[in-house]
Amino acid sequence: MRVHRVVIGLIAGLIVGSAIGSSASPVALRVVGFIEPIGQLWLNAIRMTVLPLVVSMLFVGVASAKQEDGMGRVAIATLAVYFGLLVFAAALALLIAPPLIRDMHLSPVAADSLRISAGTAAEQTATKVSQLPGFTAWLTSLVPTNAMKSAADGAMLPLIVFTLLFALAARRIDAPLRQSLIDVFSAIAGATRAIVDWVIAAAPIGVFALVLATASRVGSSLIGAMVYYVLAYSAAVALFALLVYPIAALAGRIPLPRFTRAALPAQTIALSSSSSLASLPALIEGAQSLEMPPPITGFVLPLSVSVFKATTPIVWLIGTLFLAKLDGIALGTGAIVTISLTSVLLSLTIPGVPQGGMLMLATVISSFGVPASGVALLIGADTIPDLFATAANVTSDLAVATIVAGRLVAEGAEEHDVAETPAEAASSDDA
Repeated sequence: MRVHRVVIGLIAGLIVGSAIGSSASPVALRVVGFIEPIGQLWLNAIRMTVLPLVVSMLFVGVASAKQEDGMGRVAIATLAVYFGLLVFAAALALLIAPPLIRDMHLSPVAADSLRISAGTAAEQTATKVSQLPGFTAWLTSLVPTNAMKSAADGAMLPLIVFTLLFALAARRIDAPLRQSLIDVFSAIAGATRAIVDWVIAAAPIGVFALVLATASRVGSSLIGAMVYYVLAYSAAVALFALLVYPIAALAGRIPLPRFTRAALPAQTIALSSSSSLASLPALIEGAQSLEMPPPITGFVLPLSVSVFKATTPIVWLIGTLFLAKLDGIALGTGAIVTISLTSVLLSLTIPGVPQGGMLMLATVISSFGVPASGVALLIGADTIPDLFATAANVTSDLAVATIVAGRLVAEGAEEHDVAETPAEAASSDDA
C-alpha cells in the first residue's frame, strides 16, 4: 500500500470537508453529495472481501498448523494478551478520565440544552437497547443454527466459531482429504487478496471521499461542552494507542520503527472507515511484513478484529463521567472502579451491531443512577472520536499478534535449548 498517498487523501478530505461544512454553501454540499457514494462504494468493496478472507485464512491457519505449532497455546496466549491490554486500558482510564471530565466547564444553560438534545433521541436509543441480546441469548448465538445465514447477516463471531470447529474437524480426517480442503481455502484466500489489492489501489480516492463527507457534515455542529467531550475522548484513545507501541515492540521483540510502519496502513483505513473489519486486509499485510507465522495471521488477527475492542474501558468511563457531570451526579471511587472492571469483563461480549458498545453502556450506567437516555447524546457525537477509537483498536489488534508471535518464538527457542543434550552442545561447540 502506498501509505503516503492514502494519508494525503485523508488530510485533503479533512481540510476540504471542514471548509465546506463551515461555509454551508449549497453548491459545495451538492458536490459532496455526488462524491460521497464513491467513498461508500470503496468501503463496500473492501468490506466485501472481509468475510471470505476471515473464513479462508482462519481455516487454513488452524487446519494446516503442525502439532508443534500448538494452536491451543496460541489461543490461550491470545486471550491472555486481550485481558492484559484491557486491564491496561482500564488503568489508564482510571488515571486520566476523572481529571479530564472534572476540568470541563459546563454552564447550567449548556447542561440544560444538552439534556434536551439527549431527551429527543432517548426513545430511539431505548428501543435499540431493548433489542440487545441478553447474556443467555448471546451465549447460545455463538453456535449458529445456520452458518450460511450467519454469513449472510454478517454475524462474525458465530461464523468464526463454526470455522474453528470445521478447521479442527478437518485436522482429524485423512491427510490427502485435509490437504484438498486446505488447498481450496488457500485458493479462496489468494483470490480474495487479489481483489483486496485492487481495492487498496483505489484507497486514496476512497479515503478522500469518505472523510470529505464526514467532515462536511460535522462542520461546526459540535460546540461547547460536546467539543470538549470529543477532544477528551479522542485524546484519551490516541494516548492509549501511542502507549501500545512500546508494549508491542518490547513484548514482541521487534524494533519500534518496524512495528510503526506495519501498523500505519491499517490505521489509515481505520481512520477513514471507522471499521476494524475493513482494516483486516491491511492488518494482514502489516503482519506479513513483520514475518509472522500463519497461525498468527490466520487465527489471531481475524479473531481480534471481530471481538477485541481494547478501547472499551476508556470509552465507557469517559462517557459515563461526562453524562454524570451533565446531570450533576457525583460518582464515588467505588462506582468508577466498578464501571472500569465491568468494561473489561464485558468487552468481548459486545454485540456486533452499530454502536453496540454505547448501547451496552446504557444498560450499565443506569444501575449507578446515570440516566441511560444520555447515551443518545454520546452516539450523536461519536463520529469523530470513533475514528480514533477504531485506529487505536486496530493498533491493539496488531500489537496482540506481535506479542503472541514473540511469545511463540521465545517458547520455541527455550524448548530448543532444553532439548539440546550436553553432548550435542559440545559437538556444536567443536564445530
